[in-house]
Amino acid sequence: MKITALKTFVHTAGNCFVKVETDSGLYGIGEAGLKRRGHAIAEVVKGFEPDVIGADPSRIEHLWQVMFRGGFFPGGVVQSSAVSAVDIALWDLKGKALGVPVYDLLGGLTREKVVCYPHIGERDVIEKLVANCKTRQSEGWRFARWGMSDPEGDKDTFEPRRAVRYAVQQVKAVREACGEDFEICVDVHTRLDPADAIDFCKQVEEYHPFFIEDPLRSENTQSLRMLRQQTSVPIAVGEQWDSKWAFQQVIEEDLMDYCRVDLCIAGGLTEAKKIAGWCETHYIHLAPHNPLGPVSTAACLHLCLSS
Repeated sequence: MKITALKTFVHTAGNCFVKVETDSGLYGIGEAGLKRRGHAIAEVVKGFEPDVIGADPSRIEHLWQVMFRGGFFPGGVVQSSAVSAVDIALWDLKGKALGVPVYDLLGGLTREKVVCYPHIGERDVIEKLVANCKTRQSEGWRFARWGMSDPEGDKDTFEPRRAVRYAVQQVKAVREACGEDFEICVDVHTRLDPADAIDFCKQVEEYHPFFIEDPLRSENTQSLRMLRQQTSVPIAVGEQWDSKWAFQQVIEEDLMDYCRVDLCIAGGLTEAKKIAGWCETHYIHLAPHNPLGPVSTAACLHLCLSS
């Protein structure tokens, strides 16, 4: 079997999907992360064509190396997202060719189910946030997650200290309403600097959140050292990082508790498996980020099941 085409499809929302076609008639579908950069990703995928078309699609690791390193210069997060889409499509294609789900190619299931969480809307009114959490709890959910916000600001304004004060009130209210057995996750969306992130994490320690997600900007991983030294709150990071190298410091220095690797950004299933195995040696749990479609959803579940 040989690859005959790499076709890209950019959604109006900016998401890029890739179809890998072969001379056998079988094809695989993959997706890229980095929403709103779909056209840039599609151009990078087009740049892979000279090295990928005509190749054996079963050589997934080899093709990953060709795409990631073949341009000599590091391509950054746009390139990694393009590699992710092709890589996921190649795994999809191999599963179809062999007539098995992708998780069978990776060693099979290790668990029958994993814990998931719902994302809670209407966060800007505490009473509505609490009511939504109570509703989810009554439905059997054990977790809730919401994003940090500044309800007093306008759509273009985020005042960190005000947002921290409000977020602490949110966590306190949900903990008191839902009890100790209900797990709370707050996504800061990288919107705080170290001083404000430390302030927030220290204030919510008494309410025992399950994790605080992306408390700091992702460009400088060393900033997590300061945060880690001053709070016991579990930290979840990684959704913006584009390869195993971006994860190196936070894994080796134990600067995170939950790895938010995004298969559609970090290099697909091939790279995510390496990151997951590395995390296992440091007792870092996997909490994969934002799978959009069925192929990457299944891959994310495999990472959770095997960690």
